[in-house]
Amino acid sequence: MQGTFRARPLTPATWPDLEELFGLPGGSIVRGCWCMYYRKTGKESGLAGSKNKRALCELVGSGGVPGLVGYLDGSPVGWISLGPREDYLKLRRSPVMKPVDDTKVWSVVCSYVAKPYRGLGLQHRLLEAAMDFARDHGVRMLEAYPVDKTERSHDDFMFFGSRSLYERAGFREVARRSPTRVVMRRALRPRRGASRGPGMPPFVRADVGD
Repeated sequence: MQGTFRARPLTPATWPDLEELFGLPGGSIVRGCWCMYYRKTGKESGLAGSKNKRALCELVGSGGVPGLVGYLDGSPVGWISLGPREDYLKLRRSPVMKPVDDTKVWSVVCSYVAKPYRGLGLQHRLLEAAMDFARDHGVRMLEAYPVDKTERSHDDFMFFGSRSLYERAGFREVARRSPTRVVMRRALRPRRGASRGPGMPPFVRADVGD
C-alpha cells in the first residue's frame, strides 16, 4: 500500500478527525482513556470515557496541543500524544516512569494506529512527525516508556510502543525499573531551516509506502 502521510497538531479544527479515528476498529481503549489517564491523579484518574473525552476537548479548546493526528491520503489513521513531562501528573509517582534526573524533557505517552491501518509502518511515521514537532518547539530531549519483552503483546495494548520502535528512531535506554519496561531518550537538534517563531507548524509531511 502506498500513499501520502501527514501529521497535524490536534486543534479545534482537527478535533473531529480524532473523533473519527477513535471510532474506528481497535479503538476501544483510546475511547475510554482519550489520553487523559496520565494527566490526572487520584480519583480523577478513573474518569469515564465520556468525561475524559470532554476533558481533552476542553484542553484543546483552551489552546493546548496534546499531540498529533496522522493521516494517510487525507483520512485519519493514527495518533501520538506528547508534551512537557510536567503536564502528565501521574508520571511523577509511577515506579516505572518516575523522573530519571532533572533534565527538562517532553514525554511521549501514547502512539496509536487504527486496526485497519496497522502493519504499514505508520507508528514510525508518527514518531518521526512527533520528533519534528518537538524540535520546532525548542525541545532538546524527548523521553518515552516503551515495552521491552520477547513475547508479542496484543496491538491494542501497545500504546507505549515497543523498544524497537524507539531504537530505530535513535532513542537510547536511560533507566530500567521493570523487567518489561524501559525509559528511553533521544536528544534533538533544531531542524535546518525550521521556523523558530511561537506559532505551530501547520503540518509535517512524509510519503509512506511498503
